[in-house]
Amino acid sequence: MFEEIPEQDTIASLLSNGGVPSVDTFAKYGEMAKDSVITYLPKIFFAILIYMIGMWVVKKLLSLLDGMISKSGLSTELSGFTMSIASLAMKFVVILAAAGVLGFQVSSLIGILAGVVFAVGLALQGFLGNFAAGITIVFFKPYRVGDWVMVSEMFGKVKSIEIFNTILTTPSDKTLIIPNGQITDNIITNYSTVGKMRLELQVTMPYEEDFPRVKGIIEDSLKKVPLIIQEPEPLVGIESYDSHNIVVSVRPYIIPDDYWEVRFSALSAIKRAFSENNIKVAYSEGVELGPIGA
Repeated sequence: MFEEIPEQDTIASLLSNGGVPSVDTFAKYGEMAKDSVITYLPKIFFAILIYMIGMWVVKKLLSLLDGMISKSGLSTELSGFTMSIASLAMKFVVILAAAGVLGFQVSSLIGILAGVVFAVGLALQGFLGNFAAGITIVFFKPYRVGDWVMVSEMFGKVKSIEIFNTILTTPSDKTLIIPNGQITDNIITNYSTVGKMRLELQVTMPYEEDFPRVKGIIEDSLKKVPLIIQEPEPLVGIESYDSHNIVVSVRPYIIPDDYWEVRFSALSAIKRAFSENNIKVAYSEGVELGPIGA
């Protein structure tokens, strides 16, 4: 703490020198600055050193903890969640240790921090809700890492479950970051629980065609696609009528991981079967029927 110079001495010094501080005054301030540097510079140095070493130790401990969790056979969801909590707790301890070296009262700092957390928590109730939802997901396990799920009409494979969010990867390799609170507030469809899902395809047929014939052609073509699950049998039915064609829904069962490969193979097989059986379609430019190639 800087040493106080008596106010009367400072005023007297200024008056005696025509308003210019005396050499003694400069010397006193210089001494105080030097004392402050000598007092606080080592504390700052040691605080920085403790922070850097602490973060290095935290990194090593987290790596060790990750290895122990992996060997313990703990579920991927719980291990990821535990690692996130452990990381935050360890880094917080390091910051408190560095603050203590600088001269802060750690107990007071914790009290102030608790008040700030409470105030921020009221303002950010959504984050706390996502945190609570994350705990619910980890312990009740409506889905696991690697499962194919649909939440709020968003479909994807669970890549990771984090403190506040769940990350999905869609069949088209897009990354979806969904708040955990939004997931627990909605209906969750877990396709991996059953082990299979229905692929939803749409093809068209002209009005003049016989639907039972077209249905048989589609069903025969799907039997030639190796990755389609044949039991239970694929569903083929009329979905709707548009201005030029009848829209036919084709829904075979597949393994979720085979989504794109089966989709492309199934559509190719149906197109080839339509070509071989001379099934025509109507083009949007008019109502004239035209051939379809292989």
